[in-house]
Formats: sequence, C-alpha cells, structure tokens
Amino acid sequence: MNGISIGLLGLGTVGTGVIKIVEGHQEELMHQVGCPVTVGKVLVRSLDKKRDVEIDENKLTENPEEVIDNPNIDVVIEVMGGVKEAKAYIVRSLQNKKHVVTANKDLMALHGAELLKIAQENGCDLYYEASVAGGIPIIRSLSEGLASDRITKMMGIVNGTTNFILTKMSKQGSSYEDVLKEAQELGFAEADPTSDVEGLDAARKMAILATLGFSMNVKLEDVVVRGITTITQEDLHYCDQLGYTMKLIGLAHRSDGRVEVSVQPTLLPTEHPLAAVNDEFNAVYVYGEAVGETMFYGPGAGSLPTATAIVSDLVTVMKNMRLGVTGRNVIAPLYHKELKTDEEIQSKYFLRLHVVDKAGTFSAITSLFAEHGVSFEKLLQLPIKEADLAEIIIITHTTSKKTYEDIYQALNQLDVVQSVESSYRVEGGK
Repeated sequence: MNGISIGLLGLGTVGTGVIKIVEGHQEELMHQVGCPVTVGKVLVRSLDKKRDVEIDENKLTENPEEVIDNPNIDVVIEVMGGVKEAKAYIVRSLQNKKHVVTANKDLMALHGAELLKIAQENGCDLYYEASVAGGIPIIRSLSEGLASDRITKMMGIVNGTTNFILTKMSKQGSSYEDVLKEAQELGFAEADPTSDVEGLDAARKMAILATLGFSMNVKLEDVVVRGITTITQEDLHYCDQLGYTMKLIGLAHRSDGRVEVSVQPTLLPTEHPLAAVNDEFNAVYVYGEAVGETMFYGPGAGSLPTATAIVSDLVTVMKNMRLGVTGRNVIAPLYHKELKTDEEIQSKYFLRLHVVDKAGTFSAITSLFAEHGVSFEKLLQLPIKEADLAEIIIITHTTSKKTYEDIYQALNQLDVVQSVESSYRVEGGK
C-alpha cells in the first residue's frame, strides 16, 4: 500500500484530537503500519467555524457524500454522535467497502450487532474501542487479551460525569445541584445532563461490555438502570460513617449461564479499588475464571484519551488491510442470553429509615427482617432533633433481590415507619 487515507465524520472535541494524533504521530504510525496515513476529507457542520486544530480548508466539507462516497477514502472515522444519521452514514460507508472506526456508544449499544453483520458481509472492519471508557483499552482487552478466559463479572465506573459529581459531593460536602453546575461549567457535564445523571450513558456501555465479555447478545433494555439524582448528603455521610463510598456502578455478572446487568448507585467498602477512583476517571474491574481479578483504570473521556483509542483502532484496521484479513473480526455470540430472575440476584443492601421513636419500634422492624430470613451486618440508630422520630441505618447481609423488595414493601406498610428515606445496593466486602 502506498498510503491510507481517512475520512472524518465530525470535527468536534474528539475529531480534533484524532487529527492532532494522526498528524503529530506520523513517525510512530509509519513504524506500526509501514505506510503514510493522511486525513483526506472531514465532514463539518459549518465551514466558517473557528477550529482548534490547523487543517487545510480544502479538506473540509459540509457534504457527507464527499467522505462516505469518496473512492480515495479507505477508512471512515465517525465522531459526530447521534444515532439515526450516524447509522445511515456508517451503513453506506460499509456498503462502499470502507472500514469504519466509531466512538458512538449510543449507536453500538442499540445497533451494534446489525452494523457488525453488515461489516462482515462487505469484508470490512468495524471497531469501536472508544465507545466505552475513553482511553482505557477495555474492549480490546475483552475481545483479545482475555479472549481465552471465561469472564464471570465486570464491575466499574464507566461515566466520568457522575463520578465527578459524587466525588465532589463526598469530599467537599457540596449539594448535588451545586456540583452539577460546576461540572457543566468545567465541561464535564452537558447542558442537558440527563443521559449521564440518570445512568443511561453507563447503561449503554454496560450493554456493550456484557455482550463482549459474556459472548451473548445483551441489549440496552436488559440493563436495570437507576441514576444519582436522589442521592443526598445524609446518604453520603452515613456511607462514610459505616466505612463505605458511594459510586455509580455498572455491574455485569454471570453465574450458571444466567446474567444480570445493572447500573445503580452502589456502596463499596472504602478499601475496594474502585472506591479510590475519583473525579472524571473511569475504571473497570474484571473477574475471569483463569486470570482472577484485573482492573483497568484511566481517563474516561476527553479529546486526546478518546482520540487515542480511535487511532489505536485505526492502526488495527490498517494492519488488517496489509495482511488481507479485514472483515474477520466479527464473532457471533456463543451463548443464548438468559437473564437472572429476582430470586437469583444476590446482594447486600443499605436502608435509611425514619421511624417513630417509641418502645417496640425496633422490635417490629427486626421481626419483619427475621420473618424473611435476613439479618443485619451493620446498624445505626440516632434520634432526630425536634421530632419524636429516630433514624435507623441498616446494612443487610446478602439476600435475594426478591426478598429485599418484599421487605421494602412491608416496611412502607409498618405503622412505626414514617418513611423509607433511601435504599442502595452494597457490593464488595465479605
């Protein structure tokens, strides 16, 4: 090959990073693939916008056909975001026999299996390392580095925005609203942060990881999702007092051929490695039957970390082109997907109750838990000033999700319980 020409769909933060790396690392890329790599065409929304990177204006276009139908473009890199339009452009690129690299987690979570099939049918590569955890090579590690192992569990922090918010709330005692505003001002959160703070962004990533790690077709609707918007300073205070840290945790667990996938605020023991992952950083803990426990840690977003993952995929595509093995990276899921029932999902739980402060209250609560065969691992009881109420904080021993939900419903019916203030899953520990 005399050289490889790439076309970019999008020139925002990540697209700018891709150009900086491709143009600034020519020597390293030449060493890796044995031929020059050039940027051929870049799709932009406006030709007049000021850029954060120097680029020949003749390479810019507002017409997507100049990228996806361009016979001189070998590889299309999609960093424009969105789903419908991006999907159409990627499909057409693949049908035009162009290889594709994307950072689009929304697209891959919703249509990944379909797009990979189209890539295979057209003898093309489709890589998407940057769609999960930015600069952390977690997808390549699952599909290549740990391919010979049987993954049983993946647990991690895969959204930097929520981790930044929870870190600031925990360390500084700030309110959710104040920290969200700060995150938006710093560019860690979008003007509309719903996808991040409600857990949807993390859920898309966990669907991708579970599909790869467990070799089964896990879809977005299979992920149980809860965000961080209801977490209070009181919750975080008691977490700390009991020796825990609150994180928005993505969890994918397989046992006996059945899986559970969830994203929810979770208490971790302060000594757990994920408890020390702060601010906008991401980390994924992977459990394999052979390798044991491994953890992948690094920046989960940003121009250059995400662009690094994209260019890494680009290098893989170029090596495949030189070897003549493109279109062979797709492996159909090995296992039929079976989701765990609520009786099969096991965990500990954190509960914070406001109860009537009188004789017999504690006995009524402990009797309810005993009836369901659930005992307490940790317990705090504190009076509430200026009210005839007390606050009870409980961490249970391990029980099924079904049993816990029965207890939760029964607590709401108890006369001595004024309110169930909060409830969270607890992971880690003995």
